[in-house]
Amino acid sequence: MENKDVDFDPFCDPDNPRTIKYESILAASKRMEGYVLRTPCTRANMSEMLGMDVYLKQECMQITGSFKERGVVNTLLLLTEEQKNLGVITASMGNQGQAVSYHATQLGMPSIVVMPVFAPLTKVTKCTGYGAKTILHGNGMPDAKHHAMLIRSENGMLYINGYDHPNIIEGQGTVALEILEQVPDVDAILVPVGGGSLVAGVCVAVKHLKPDTEVYGIETDKTCSMTESLRRGERTKIEIDYSLADGLAVNLVGVNTFHNIKDKVNKMVAVKEDWVARAIMHIVEEERFVVEGAGAVPIAAIMAGLFPNLKGKKVVCVLTGGNVDTTTLARCLERGMAAEGRLVKFKVTVSDRPGGMAELCSLLSRVGVTLRDCIPERAWIHGDVFSVEMKVIAETKGSAHAKELVAQIKKNYKNCFFPDFDTDQKKASCRGATRKGPCLAPNPTCMRKR
Repeated sequence: MENKDVDFDPFCDPDNPRTIKYESILAASKRMEGYVLRTPCTRANMSEMLGMDVYLKQECMQITGSFKERGVVNTLLLLTEEQKNLGVITASMGNQGQAVSYHATQLGMPSIVVMPVFAPLTKVTKCTGYGAKTILHGNGMPDAKHHAMLIRSENGMLYINGYDHPNIIEGQGTVALEILEQVPDVDAILVPVGGGSLVAGVCVAVKHLKPDTEVYGIETDKTCSMTESLRRGERTKIEIDYSLADGLAVNLVGVNTFHNIKDKVNKMVAVKEDWVARAIMHIVEEERFVVEGAGAVPIAAIMAGLFPNLKGKKVVCVLTGGNVDTTTLARCLERGMAAEGRLVKFKVTVSDRPGGMAELCSLLSRVGVTLRDCIPERAWIHGDVFSVEMKVIAETKGSAHAKELVAQIKKNYKNCFFPDFDTDQKKASCRGATRKGPCLAPNPTCMRKR
C-alpha cells in the first residue's frame, strides 16, 4: 500500500470538508454529561492589571488536565460496538493522548498513543499510566501521525485525529456553550489555536447563539500555522521547531477546522513566546493556576498589547491545559522574572583582598536584593592580579528596585556591566503596550468603530 493511501483519513478529506453544525455541538453536550467536568469560569485577579474584565475558563481542571477530553469523549461514545472492540489509535504531543488513554480505558476499549520522541516526559508517563500502549516515534507530529496511520492500516483500529475529526470539533464546541451560560454578556473569547478544533467548535457555537461576541484565535510566533493559512487563503504547512507551547505545535491545520473557521473567526494573533513565559508566571502568582504554554497564550497576547480594542470589555480566556512538566515550569518562571527585571544579571570587578566580596554582599543587603548566584572569575580578566570579577544574579522586587540596584553598583564600582534588560515600567507594563497584531479575518469586526 502506498503512503498516500495509508495516510488518507476519510473523516478529514481535503476534497470533502465537513461543516460542523450547532445542533451537533448541542447533542454532544447532552451526550457527554457525566463524562467530562463542567469547568469553572471565574473573574481573574489580573483584570485590573490587564485593563479589561477578564474571565478564565479553566479547562486545565479536567481530569487529564486539558480540554481535549471533550472531543475524545464525544467521539468514543459515538463508536459502533465493533469499533469499540477493535479500539482506537491517535498521534499526540500529549494532551490528546492522555484524554484518549484515560477515557478509552474507562469505557473498556484498547488504545494506542503515538508520540514524538521529544514529547514532554510528564505527558508520556501519564498516557502509559492511564492504560494506553504508548509508542515514541519521529521528531515531530507528522512522523508520529504517519506511524499511527501505518499501525491503523494493519490492525483496523480507528485513527482519531485530535484536531480535525468532526466529532472532536463538536465536542470541543461544548466549551462555548458553558462560557455563554457562565458569562452571558461576554464581549470576546480568546482561544489558543494549534490544529484548530477548539476555535472551530467555539466559532460555530458562538456565532449561532451570540453573533456579536467576537472570537479570537491565539498562536505563538513559532506555531502560527493557522495564521499563515488564513493569510494565504488555503491550508499552509510551516516548519515548527521546539516551542514553549508544545500543545500548539501543529505544522498543518485541519481540513475541517480551516473550513469551519475561515468565515467566522474575527482575528488571528501570533504572540512571541517570551510573553508566554511571562504569562505563565503571572497566572501562577496572581491566579494560583499552573498552566502549560498553550494554555497561557490568551493572557500572553493581552499582556503583549495585541488587543487594544478590548480595553474595558468583558473577555473570556480559555486556559486549555495544565500539563506542564516541572523543568519547563521552572524555566518559564525564571524567564518571566528576568523579562520583568525581577532577576538581574551583572558583572562587577571587586578587590580580591580580604573583605572585597563581603563589601559587595553588604551593598546588596543594603539595597534589599536577594543574592541568587555568585561566581568569581580570576583568570580571564584584565587589570591587576588583586581584582576578581564577580558574575552575579540578584533577585529584586521589580523594575524600580532593579534600577536602584544598577545605580548603587555603578556608584560604588568603576568596572561593572549590566546586560540589557527592561527597566522601563511603561514598556514592561501590560497597560503600556499598544502594538496590534495583523488582522487576517475576511470581515474584521474587531476593528470596527464602536
